[in-house]
Amino acid sequence: MLANDHIDLTVEPGEIHALLGENGAGKSTLMNVLYGLVQPDQGEIVIDGRRVECHAPQDAIEAGIGMVHQHFMLVPVFTVTENVMLGAEQTHGGPVAALDRRRARERVVEVSREYGLAMDPDAIVEDLPVGVQQRIEIVKVLTREVDLLILDEPTAVLTPQEIDDLLAVMRALQAAGKSIVFITHKLREVKAIADRITVIRGGRVVATTGPETSEDELAAMMVGRSVSLAVDKQPAQLGEPVLEVAGLAVDDERGHRAVDRVDLTVHAGEVLGIAGVQGNGQTELVEAIMGLRPVVAGTVSLRGRSLAGRRTKQILHSRVGYVPEDRSVDGLVKEFTVAENLVLNMYDTEPFGTRFMLHRDAITKSAADRVARFDVRTSSPQAPAATLSGGNQQKVIVARELTRPLTLFVAAQPTRGLDVGSIEFIHRQIIHERDVGTAVLLVSSELEEVLALADRVAVMYRGRIHAVVPPDTPREEVGLLMAGGSTSGEPA
Repeated sequence: MLANDHIDLTVEPGEIHALLGENGAGKSTLMNVLYGLVQPDQGEIVIDGRRVECHAPQDAIEAGIGMVHQHFMLVPVFTVTENVMLGAEQTHGGPVAALDRRRARERVVEVSREYGLAMDPDAIVEDLPVGVQQRIEIVKVLTREVDLLILDEPTAVLTPQEIDDLLAVMRALQAAGKSIVFITHKLREVKAIADRITVIRGGRVVATTGPETSEDELAAMMVGRSVSLAVDKQPAQLGEPVLEVAGLAVDDERGHRAVDRVDLTVHAGEVLGIAGVQGNGQTELVEAIMGLRPVVAGTVSLRGRSLAGRRTKQILHSRVGYVPEDRSVDGLVKEFTVAENLVLNMYDTEPFGTRFMLHRDAITKSAADRVARFDVRTSSPQAPAATLSGGNQQKVIVARELTRPLTLFVAAQPTRGLDVGSIEFIHRQIIHERDVGTAVLLVSSELEEVLALADRVAVMYRGRIHAVVPPDTPREEVGLLMAGGSTSGEPA
């Protein structure tokens, strides 16, 4: 399968060059070639007028190229300093050579201060927010003295505040003379930060343009057709209460109260959107509803029946669809095929199987239909899910959940990592679910997505529902509520 087809790309010194394209368009493959992770069949890489060959990442680093991957390459139980040292360990003398942690720590402090990337060099990585973990990846690259940074979907898992911080970091890097290739799907960010924009579609460059190009024009270049960036929906027709949460209290992994006496109701035929800065209890709320985290106090009920004590599988079989926040950890078994992942929640029910046997023909046929319907870019439904781009992995999860009858659809970050064409499609599917009477609970770090899809918006702050407001509430006012400001909303 041809991933890159005679691509020409020029990045100027001190330039932020955005690389746009649909999921599976070939963006990450191109960058993996530059970074020595994939070998090209033809063509050449020229840096400062000198032809280079990158057979491994070390070759790329020596040529001045560094890459921050979409999925972080960090060891969670190591400190910040230990993670930065990995792959470039230095030792100090003595009878037995030992790692020079002091020098490495000093280097982390030096680089983080130089580029405004504040962090504690002694902190354990798993205890840090996602935005800080990404900073560690950037510092790790910068300690290698590179001149060209490749940022692969760097904002896919960040909150709006963390995205603003990252854009400021990118400007500081540019001011220091670094060149940046910025791979993203988010057109607003591209227009805010990029000096030039190259659009790839189907493995080919279709245009190189500037930030003056409109979002609609960029979207059409990416997808090959006009794309509606607005959500078209009619007023909700509310039915009976489907999901009822009362006095819910949930603790996080450290035993701290993450969800504190939350009350909310989601009716049939409506989208209730949860807005809030990530880390204010949204994750724990969803996991408690889905039986993935113990409930300390309060109740969760589905159509009047308590979900207390039910396992996640039982909840899913109660006609509940679930898109998890972290597709890599909770949404897929990457070693399984695409077809197998599409039936993870119903592999032991007809027509896909029984307790003792899988019906492979039915699984294969269903997979082919859903791959086509949801435009999952894969060489084959029998390919491992690990071979798909992040956005196409997300499409597999959404396809799995939205192709069966549902009473409740719980969607946590449903469009994370998706391109504009795929986001448009998923948004239509969510509104379709609402319109056929499904209750939808939507959690998204994209405030625009919440405001576009929701019929009511519940703002979470420090584990509580701080306010419930209509979706036409000004973005600035919702942002103030997200920061704990004064409210004018009604109880959930």
